[in-house]
Amino acid sequence: MVAIGLSANAVARVRFALSCLWEVVASVRVLRDPGDHAVHLPWMNRVRPRLAEAGLAGPDAGLLWHLVPPAPGYLADFLTPPPAGLTPDLGQELAALRATPPDTVRAQLDLYPGARPPALAALYADPADGLRRLAEEIGTYWRLALAADWPRIRALLDAEVFRRARRLAEEGAAGLLNDLHERVRWEGDALLISQRHCAAPDVPEGSGLVLVPSVFVWPSVLSIAAGDVPQLAYPARGLGTLWECPSAAPDALGAVLGRGRARLLAELDAPRSTTELARRTGMSPAGVSQHLATLRAAGLVVTHRAGRSLLSSRTPVAEALLTAPG
Repeated sequence: MVAIGLSANAVARVRFALSCLWEVVASVRVLRDPGDHAVHLPWMNRVRPRLAEAGLAGPDAGLLWHLVPPAPGYLADFLTPPPAGLTPDLGQELAALRATPPDTVRAQLDLYPGARPPALAALYADPADGLRRLAEEIGTYWRLALAADWPRIRALLDAEVFRRARRLAEEGAAGLLNDLHERVRWEGDALLISQRHCAAPDVPEGSGLVLVPSVFVWPSVLSIAAGDVPQLAYPARGLGTLWECPSAAPDALGAVLGRGRARLLAELDAPRSTTELARRTGMSPAGVSQHLATLRAAGLVVTHRAGRSLLSSRTPVAEALLTAPG
């Protein structure tokens, strides 16, 4: 059990962040143990062959593969430095990774069991050079495995933050923290995380907490309780729809609203940006914007800002139209 101290003052410093590196690390763990992550099989089937061809997956892979063992193996904290905010930037996160002090790298590598494979032995001997090579590997991995799907992943994560922020406004910190995951609960002055295999020490006096919604961490949670900035990566909701084919709207609704507008309503099962809607429907961004303006005027869609993005979502009236008997 990990206990992250969260007094009333610390709760005021709880924040959300999105992280490219968390998705990289968690997705490698998915590839290492596909049997426990069936929801991601469509993604795995697409990316595994190209990663294997590039030497980034399999027993002969390099640093990243060896640093991310199958669950519940130990995962070095330096792989996921604290993310800055809601605008994830892989370049900035890799710069923070490369800046990890050598003593920290060696201390965390000492926690890995068994003999070190050559890749980890080289990192231990020369952390600065090893981190440079690791950052290059991660950049290649990102291009091959995640870059093409990042817009849809990012849209789902943005929707998750919006949903949680609304819950915080409606139910306060207790409602937010006790609804993150079945293994997480806020009790007294601590956030308790049930992790049987976690070796991290308790943090009796927390300094706030970074909540990181993640696509690939499902179905579990991952926490970093050591250091100045504790982090909790938890599964974002809506994963079941992430790799689905485009939604279809009822034919009768299309006859009333027009097929384009009905299609957009069907796609708004979670808040989405205009760019994401255009990608999912094949419409132009300008066409999507025009349809959304009409749907907003009719009271079927609302739009809110999330960082630099504008996310649209269905209203209860739209939900009723989509679920009405045909």
